[in-house]
Amino acid sequence: MNQQENQDSYKSIAAQANGLFKDNGSRFIARAYPVETEEQVKEIVASLKKEYYDARHHCYAYRLGYKGDKFRANDDGEPSGSSGRPILGQIDSNGLSDILVVVVRYFGGIKLGIPGLIRAYKTSTADAIANAEIVEKIASRNFRVVFGYMSMNAVMKVMKDMALPQNNQRFDMECSLDTVVRLTLVESFMQKMSDVEGCRVEEIQ
Repeated sequence: MNQQENQDSYKSIAAQANGLFKDNGSRFIARAYPVETEEQVKEIVASLKKEYYDARHHCYAYRLGYKGDKFRANDDGEPSGSSGRPILGQIDSNGLSDILVVVVRYFGGIKLGIPGLIRAYKTSTADAIANAEIVEKIASRNFRVVFGYMSMNAVMKVMKDMALPQNNQRFDMECSLDTVVRLTLVESFMQKMSDVEGCRVEEIQ
């Protein structure tokens, strides 16, 4: 795979995965989830706080987007840097994004100290990630192509040549269809569509 092909692909997990670590009576229950928005993160963390309402801490970290430029680590009352950061460290060492890991801690009565906490949060997270199915995701953008009936053949040729999906097709005096284009193909797609007479492309958020 050359660098050009690799720019818009990244690794995530396919579905929820679980991990566990025990030390001196404390239990660290790790839950890894595929997520794409901070809204999803908030919902999952809130639901776990309800499910494990009697746990001492609900620490988490996430990284989002194909560039991984949205991230956060939360210690939820544990000593600073002892929990959220080791969780994020495991996400990063596995090269993952669009992922949330929450580690629920039940305190066993014996303090583990900061090195012990770091090991516990790191190990439970590593266990959850090891149990997850790693998948490749392709970063893409969504577009609506709007064109006149007479331009249909030219538009369809571009769609076929670039092997692009077609959704929400509407064929009338003014025609439109929605498609998804991987990032490395966007420039070529826009160029080809601009060559079609009476065709315009709108990005769908």
